[in-house]
Amino acid sequence: MRAPDLHQDGWRLDDGEQRHREAPATFHIPDLALRKMLRVGDYAKLIFEITVEGDEYPAVERMWVIIRERTPDGYVGMLDNEPNSIAENDQFWLGTELPFEYRHIISVRPGSAESVAAAKAPVPIPWDRST
Repeated sequence: MRAPDLHQDGWRLDDGEQRHREAPATFHIPDLALRKMLRVGDYAKLIFEITVEGDEYPAVERMWVIIRERTPDGYVGMLDNEPNSIAENDQFWLGTELPFEYRHIISVRPGSAESVAAAKAPVPIPWDRST
């Protein structure tokens, strides 16, 4: 499955493991074993780099996604936050489906009955799985 691309999609995911390697004393992430055992409805926090018109560099936001399914290298999730750095649009907003790998996860929290139901419901903005 194609990963989000800054040029094609207007956003991408930052590598949480790389950030941890660069600053292990100040940038903490959950153990890999914990990042690999998330279930449908659990939450994962990811770092998004988002293109903002008129800005030289992408905006960076940390946002929660709800786990929808497992993949061989991670998960497919659904954005559970609204980004602050961009206006609401039809391509990237609350309910956007996206693939991500274990290396992208910077925090986790258990889901609830509500988040499990949201994970199993039709996704408002589906990820193009054909590419």
